[in-house]
Amino acid sequence: MRVFLNPGHDPEYDSGAVNQGMGLHECDIAHDVGVLAAAYLEKAGCEVRMLQSDNLNGESNYADRQDATVCGAANDWPADIFVSLHCNAANAIARGTEICVYRIGGEAEKLAGCILHQIINAVGTKNRGLKERPGLCVLRRTDMPSVLVEMAFIDNDSDARILRDRQDDLARAIARGVTDYESEG
Repeated sequence: MRVFLNPGHDPEYDSGAVNQGMGLHECDIAHDVGVLAAAYLEKAGCEVRMLQSDNLNGESNYADRQDATVCGAANDWPADIFVSLHCNAANAIARGTEICVYRIGGEAEKLAGCILHQIINAVGTKNRGLKERPGLCVLRRTDMPSVLVEMAFIDNDSDARILRDRQDDLARAIARGVTDYESEG
């Protein structure tokens, strides 16, 4: 299976959500979990490509990012599945894991369910379920089953500790979710 991993947010231009008190940046957590997940997926026999960039579909304001579009790279390869990794943020009270799909139903929902199940079991975050988000570029502009994983809330200190201290568990859970999906297929 060909897996395209997209750790969210480009550290050079937009670090994403932050937890200033703990010194955490979404781009760093997404990258580190992505690298670990890629290694687990490769050990499981998957082909993996990874790209962390804010240029999702050739619409970047940054001239040096025009040749590295996330959606284009996934579509051109072509990947069998697409997994974008993010940290959620809201009001410092919200917590848990949720996974966004273009629409409920079909293969993306199956993939999301497998990953969500593994993350909840591995790190014990609150299950916030699957969310339909047709407006998200990485879900709308990719040609394969695609999910956007909001691993936990970076602005909630309890969740942020999971994001900081349990990156290997998160990565292993994401990889297991992908391999569960593959074996169910």
